[in-house]
Amino acid sequence: MASLLGVSLLARAAITASVMALTMHVVLGLDMSYAAAGGVAAALTAGMALGGPLLGRMIDRRGLRTVLLVTVVLQAVFWLSVPILPYGILMGAAFAAGLLMVPAQPVTRQAIAAMTTAGQRRAAFALESVQGELSYIVGPPIVILYAAKVSPGMVAWSVGAAIVAGGAGIALLNPPLRAENEADADTVGHPRRREWLGPGMIAVLVMAFGTTMLLSGTDLAIVATLEEAGQVSWAAVVVAVYGVASIVGGLVYGALPRPLPTWLLLGLLGLSTIPAGLAHDWPWLCVAGVGAGLLAAPTLSAVADAVSRLAPASVRGEATGLQSSAQSAGFALGSPIVGVAIDVSVPAGGFAAAGLAGLAAALAGCLLSRRSPTRARSPISSSVSRS
Repeated sequence: MASLLGVSLLARAAITASVMALTMHVVLGLDMSYAAAGGVAAALTAGMALGGPLLGRMIDRRGLRTVLLVTVVLQAVFWLSVPILPYGILMGAAFAAGLLMVPAQPVTRQAIAAMTTAGQRRAAFALESVQGELSYIVGPPIVILYAAKVSPGMVAWSVGAAIVAGGAGIALLNPPLRAENEADADTVGHPRRREWLGPGMIAVLVMAFGTTMLLSGTDLAIVATLEEAGQVSWAAVVVAVYGVASIVGGLVYGALPRPLPTWLLLGLLGLSTIPAGLAHDWPWLCVAGVGAGLLAAPTLSAVADAVSRLAPASVRGEATGLQSSAQSAGFALGSPIVGVAIDVSVPAGGFAAAGLAGLAAALAGCLLSRRSPTRARSPISSSVSRS
């Protein structure tokens, strides 16, 4: 597990930084606008959102190493070609690269479900959510600093090398994706999608979308608030405080004796985000960030745990791919929606919009989970562990 988390962290940090690397290349290397850079970043993100279920289904049917071989080779070709591609071709290639991105995050989640007992799983997923926070704290800042020292092409090559190395490392480890008692899952056939994609799973996916929409919207609201106060240079400090608080919250949540319902964690995260709009300078935003940050990683951890419990072993890859797609869509839509709220009101409206989005997703998840026939033992609607 330690080896897997270490190699996966390398891949996830590079994947997280890939959007920033392409942005730096388009702005500095091609000398184009940030709007043009946003188009390439959107193409990559859209590809990743659509590719999650596709790659998960391929893993379920063809095996992990086959999928990793295909994705690693394509990533190597794409990132080596980035510095020489004209803008129009780069946008199409970025979409293809996102569609076949190395599935480090969903594979890690599948392996955690297979390698842990029911009693260990929540703590393991808490570590996985902490890993995600570390990738966001480390990846993009390194790319920005690196871009200021060397050429954007070198930055692209370095990010690509890290993605390839992470994917190759996971392939060498070849972690089990099914527990010993699930090894014969293929012999009974793959269940039809409507058999497992019911109200319970849809509830989790809605909450996955709402969580990342809230988080990406919060980042934009922080920048807007500090820009209005003339303190935008402190944005990195506020975001770092938020990330560290999230890491602490994830570790504490993993050590709790009993889980909390996913909808409750997301609802509390939404409620704690709204008051951040009352802060008007960076010290108070740091205080507000601690309160909300403590709930971020636990919420993401609970979502991942719920997906692993609700998905049958033979389709767990597709289910975790759907989770990744829902979270990618939330990240993609959070900033524009919160940006509109800021434009028509004040920066505080951004925190309100982000928090209300989380509350709406939590309410929808709660109502959908109550319709699930398995709600009595579902981690999204019960705080009683199946262990």
